[in-house]
Amino acid sequence: MGLFILRRVGVMLLTSLCLTFVVFFLTNLHPNLEKLAKTQGNVRMTDEQVEVWLENRGYMRPVIVKYGEWLGVAPGWTRTTEDGTVTGRCVALAATPDEASTFCGVLQGWWGGSTVFKEPVLGIVGEKLALTGRLMLWVMLLMVPSALIVGVLAGMREGSPLDRTLSTVSITTTATPEYVSGVLFIAIFTSSAVGLKWFKGTAASAMDAPDFENFFLPVLTIALYGMGYIARMTRASMAEVMTAQYIRTARLKGVGFRAIVLKHALRNALIAPFTVIMLQFPWLLNGVVIVETLFNYKGFGWTLVQAAGNNDIELLLGVSVVSVFVVLVTQLISDIGYVYLNPRISVT
Repeated sequence: MGLFILRRVGVMLLTSLCLTFVVFFLTNLHPNLEKLAKTQGNVRMTDEQVEVWLENRGYMRPVIVKYGEWLGVAPGWTRTTEDGTVTGRCVALAATPDEASTFCGVLQGWWGGSTVFKEPVLGIVGEKLALTGRLMLWVMLLMVPSALIVGVLAGMREGSPLDRTLSTVSITTTATPEYVSGVLFIAIFTSSAVGLKWFKGTAASAMDAPDFENFFLPVLTIALYGMGYIARMTRASMAEVMTAQYIRTARLKGVGFRAIVLKHALRNALIAPFTVIMLQFPWLLNGVVIVETLFNYKGFGWTLVQAAGNNDIELLLGVSVVSVFVVLVTQLISDIGYVYLNPRISVT
């Protein structure tokens, strides 16, 4: 198992380097840099002025060199102006040029500064990630148990009226996008036209003081969409297990139906849904963009939209690093958990 984990970690690191380089390359294309120069400088800048602006800030060097500096494995760029002033990537972080460190990148804890929020990227990402993490926690607490219960109940007796009813509900929730169900919930439960003012139509106040009134609708909107997919996978796995030979043998021995489900079928039926559940974390981290925007909840997804819409390169790179890390870590946990749940899999 130790060698298996080491191989997975090695592949994870190599994948993260490749993915972050792709994102870095795309965000540092010249049209994006030109837009950044005009946004931060002057919209009426000429092409020559844009080139000078980018050159003075280290954007005109080869991409691989800039990627190494951003990652923190290559020395940060420096430049001496005509009056003798020394500027550079690491110089701006020190009190004097002599005190500036040679390396200042992601590995050293400096993720750059946001051109939109005018704050360090690492602080912004940490704050917004905590807000979305709170939303993800409550979504998982509502979505996973509900989906497993629905899937197990539907799969216990395949083809029964209960199975058909629960399967229809699962398909309906999965087929309904979040922006549709979210708008419907807002119109029904928060609008004065309908009269059901049970909840608030915005979750902005939930960032400081979440409660049932301002936080339940976004949680329900996301949970319903993901619940149907997990329930369908659980139902299919449960129905397959219930037709296995060892289940038939247990029935012939006179074992009660409840004991068969809880002691024999349930653990094997949860192997496939476990992988699906783990894959919900990356989806929740980046897939809540619509819901966070709809309910004005300024979390990680909302930050991603702001960074992309305002060409905030450093912030967009920081968000991408966290997204890649979460995807790869959840896949690693999923692989390890799958091995433990399914003893037929060999990792030697």
